[in-house]
Amino acid sequence: MPQTLLVPRQLAGIRDSFSAGLGIFPLGVALGLLVIQAGLPWWIAPALSLAAFAGSLELLLVGMIATTAPLAAVALTVFVVNFRHVFYAFSFPLDLVKNRFAKAYAVYAMIDEAYAVQASLAPSERSSARLIAMQLACQTYWVGGGLVGVAVGAALPAPIKGLEFALCALFTVLTLDAFRSRRELPSLLLALGSVVVALLLTPGAAMFTALVLFVLLLLARHVLKVAHA
Repeated sequence: MPQTLLVPRQLAGIRDSFSAGLGIFPLGVALGLLVIQAGLPWWIAPALSLAAFAGSLELLLVGMIATTAPLAAVALTVFVVNFRHVFYAFSFPLDLVKNRFAKAYAVYAMIDEAYAVQASLAPSERSSARLIAMQLACQTYWVGGGLVGVAVGAALPAPIKGLEFALCALFTVLTLDAFRSRRELPSLLLALGSVVVALLLTPGAAMFTALVLFVLLLLARHVLKVAHA
């Protein structure tokens, strides 16, 4: 790859991260605040952000660490919450990344926001440098937000309620942004239907059920589309 193209593509990746960063940074702040409010050491926030770079999981782990949850419960939670990443790999452009170390990082940093940003790009706009730059920027927002949250939490005289809703709000924004760029109404309706069914049938494992059902519905839709082509 010509060196003259690297910097523009990396800058493009950083620009791609801005929309997701608007949600990632405040969510990182929420993580830092939760760490302090749970009575945990401040370094738990950056440690989680590096060892388990997954926003929803980290917010759950704060509470589990604070209550000294059993290791088996922690392992099951990690599996269920992060199982959705298995489905991300089917359409995430990892094939663009040739360097094995860069590819390992791309897999490690394949968070919801990174997937949503890549899904909004046309295939012709994607590149290895752009992808890695975007993921690095997203993790910078997350780690930086966590450190800011730790500092703010240590200075506040009383805890703040309702911080857990920040994650739900971020996912809502990302979904609306992806729909606006792709205009995929059938996929949106299938996703909503999967969530409703999962909440009714398996409320205790709604995310897992909804993801599996959504993938099956997408596969069925693809088969029907091919059959009628």
